[in-house]
Amino acid sequence: MSQQPGGPQVIALPTGEFVFPTDGEYPGQTGVVVAYAIRHAAGLFLFDTGFALGGSELDEFYLRWQVQPRDIDEVVRQAGIDRAEVTAMANCHLHVDHAGQNHRFPGVPIYVQRAEWAAAHEPDYTHLPSIDFDGADYRFVDGEMEPVPGLRILPTPGHSPGHQSLVLETAGDVLLLAGQAVYTRGEWLGLPEAREGASTAGDRVAYDRSVERLRALQPKQVLFGHDRQGWP
Repeated sequence: MSQQPGGPQVIALPTGEFVFPTDGEYPGQTGVVVAYAIRHAAGLFLFDTGFALGGSELDEFYLRWQVQPRDIDEVVRQAGIDRAEVTAMANCHLHVDHAGQNHRFPGVPIYVQRAEWAAAHEPDYTHLPSIDFDGADYRFVDGEMEPVPGLRILPTPGHSPGHQSLVLETAGDVLLLAGQAVYTRGEWLGLPEAREGASTAGDRVAYDRSVERLRALQPKQVLFGHDRQGWP
């Protein structure tokens, strides 16, 4: 949990775990997915909704990756939040581990890069029932925008075509919610043995450019979508 005195409060929400398959990178290691809630003067902004809770079309993938999703209602309740408090939201991108429970928020504005929305409707990209649902209120973005004062959506493509991060600016300090623009604290620090996303990025050039852009912000704190430990 992070909070500037008298300012917004950022709450980490552990939304699930998975295990890397034995025939790929980081075999047998446990991975995590973390969403975030930002309490601010105008309400509560949610960044990501975690894994979908299941569905027959996900069974093979979930079995291979030993996915353990958590119900977003339970997650926010344990954090002292009522789902009805959420006034707006965004996903770092629309893969099933970050947008899997969007459908639980009908009528809530969801800010998404137009490029990500297009990619999500390509074959085998995500779990469409999680993002295409009755009452969905997507607000399409092309680049930067400020959904609430002091909270800025920043496009950070690379891992996916429309990946985006959040920048929270209070009292002259920058708190960065990187999403999956940077995979872990270790990658941010440049540690050689860290789990990283650069080598498997859909667009490596864009990925590196996005990381450079995030570093140029000189954030005081960085939080990640696949690491419980932030920086510093």
